[in-house]
Amino acid sequence: MTNARLRHGRASLAVSFFVQGVTFALLVTRIPAIQDRYGISDGLLPVFLAAVPILAGVGSVVTEKLVVRVRPRVVLRWAQPVVMLALLGAGAGNALWEAALALGVFGLSVGALDASMNMMGVSLQRAYGRSIMLGFHAAYSLGGIAGASMAWAGAHWDLSLLVSYLPAVVVLLPVAFIGSRWYAEGMESEAKPEEAQGKGAASVSFKLLMPLCLVMSFAYIGDSTVSNWSAKYLQDVLGSSEQLSTVPYNVYMVTTLLGRAVGDFGVRRFGAVAVVRGGSVLAAAGFAVVALAGGAWSGMLGFTMLGLGLCVIVPQTFAAAGRMFPGASDTAIARLNVFNYVGFLVGSPLVGALGDAWSYRGAMLVPMVLVLATLVYAKSFGAESARYGGGHERPRTVDVG
Repeated sequence: MTNARLRHGRASLAVSFFVQGVTFALLVTRIPAIQDRYGISDGLLPVFLAAVPILAGVGSVVTEKLVVRVRPRVVLRWAQPVVMLALLGAGAGNALWEAALALGVFGLSVGALDASMNMMGVSLQRAYGRSIMLGFHAAYSLGGIAGASMAWAGAHWDLSLLVSYLPAVVVLLPVAFIGSRWYAEGMESEAKPEEAQGKGAASVSFKLLMPLCLVMSFAYIGDSTVSNWSAKYLQDVLGSSEQLSTVPYNVYMVTTLLGRAVGDFGVRRFGAVAVVRGGSVLAAAGFAVVALAGGAWSGMLGFTMLGLGLCVIVPQTFAAAGRMFPGASDTAIARLNVFNYVGFLVGSPLVGALGDAWSYRGAMLVPMVLVLATLVYAKSFGAESARYGGGHERPRTVDVG
């Protein structure tokens, strides 16, 4: 594979991560508007919200089976347009069954999308011979900021969901589809899927993968805590204004972007284990600051620390799975990706239940402990770590920028 093809593949995959960040943010930040449009009751809304990550997990499992027959780039090329059209469908319908159908399709296709994107990212990282995975997730964070800004504009100007979603889909869908022409994977992945995965699927030990699965769940429990409870916590517990309560999530997203933008350099310099340990400690300290905060500004400091700490964990978890099972990385990543949705599904209800039964300050200590538990499993990130940092980087497979 030529250097130019790898560079083009890296750029086109970064575009896909960015587009997915925009798409997902447009959906989750307009949940109240979707609820109003379809008349979804407060009792029924959690069912809809839970169905999306459950179906995404199903989509990830299906992708594991699908990539035995076709390359992940083929799955990604077609899954991304389906995700975007499902978003448009969620904004265009009127009947409750239409919302259920659109969100169901969104969930299934987003599972395939997330799995195939990260399969390709790990494959390209292997071809580069150095850490580049955090850069892809930085593109996702940037897309999330852009999507949240679009959603804010739609809400501010009281635009319908369809009008809010249509410009993003019209512009980004063809960009992503045309860019998919340049998708590329590492040289090991260019073999026929049946040859690469036939024996590989059986070689993925769930016992070895489980520590990474737990870390993935812990990270997303922390992330969903910030996403779903930061505004309420700042306003109800720390006494901020309604306007100020919207700031922590934006700060969290910006610090996530910044941390991921420089994270690959940290992995190359200090190694994945050290970066994950540092991120876990910083994130746990952030939760502690939030729990003990005396006012809104100290609370926002905690959420800032959370963004900088949590942002490195998920990309490095995918990368570690690829290093741990180099002959079956697609299978490992598809299985690991399911625990992304487990954490997302558990996190918000867990904090809400603890907050109602105990206190929201106390509830913040639970994700703190879970994130801190990542330290116990940090050694799992060192599998073949000599390839990607810590001062013992292997010779690069190719010399690309």
